[in-house]
Amino acid sequence: MDIAEAVAEFRGHLAGERGFSQHTVRGYIADLEDLEGFARRRGGAGVEALTLDLLRDWLWHSSERGLARATLARRTAAARTFSGWLLRQGHLEVDPALRLRTPKAQGTLPRVLPRPAMEGLLDGLAARAGEGDPRAVRDLAVVELLYASALRVSELCGLDVDDVDRERLAVTVTGKGSKQRVVPFGVPAARALDRYLGQSRSALVTDATPALFLGDRGGRLGVRAVHRLVARLLEELPGSGPAGPHTLRHTAATHLLDGGADLRAVQELLGHSSLGTTQIYTHVSAERLKRAYEQAHPRA
Repeated sequence: MDIAEAVAEFRGHLAGERGFSQHTVRGYIADLEDLEGFARRRGGAGVEALTLDLLRDWLWHSSERGLARATLARRTAAARTFSGWLLRQGHLEVDPALRLRTPKAQGTLPRVLPRPAMEGLLDGLAARAGEGDPRAVRDLAVVELLYASALRVSELCGLDVDDVDRERLAVTVTGKGSKQRVVPFGVPAARALDRYLGQSRSALVTDATPALFLGDRGGRLGVRAVHRLVARLLEELPGSGPAGPHTLRHTAATHLLDGGADLRAVQELLGHSSLGTTQIYTHVSAERLKRAYEQAHPRA
């Protein structure tokens, strides 16, 4: 069987039977298309060319291209899932990726905005929304909810109007693996949502849609549009590191822990299946404390 044909069939398996998110499916398929091109350049177009040595060479060349360790880890996972599926379908006699090792995650800490910077960002959005532009009112509600509930950008964009429980100040979120959870938000986010739903959403909508947040053309607000919005806002702030919606998620989680929130409560809020994933924010809080100590203590 040709690798390209197998990848096309595998796409349907991921989206349908495995229930992976669209973001994960896109990432896996992009990785496997890159693998297919690598194998073809090595002279192999069929799935039998996917040997352990070829997979290792592919990952090594990916590393040499400067790809992040998180990307290499995803590529390893994609290759493992693909080869296991090929074995179950009878396209391979052995699974070549069984001994494929996942690179260790990079030990860098996520970017976190200081509270004054986050408050200044929200104040700036509120000032723009005060002029009455429906898009500015929407942008304020988007960023308020991202920060208030520590949502993934895909979770935010997937929200429908009916997912918002105004009385309980909570949203029902569909996260990774199609798992649902109920996440609270605070009064400032509630005010921003009320204003958006009461005044601005009707000015943006073009066709009947259940989507909570709408783009400039009236359809569901897209992930890329939110990325552009947050990146533009973060460009105005000092500091280096990633400039996307995930920075607001990191910031919210860290601020919760700084304020004394229980680690398991933060894990539930973020929708992490493993407590170990959430523990990185304890390291961020400790690092922030260390920096504050070094700057302020006379005997540091």
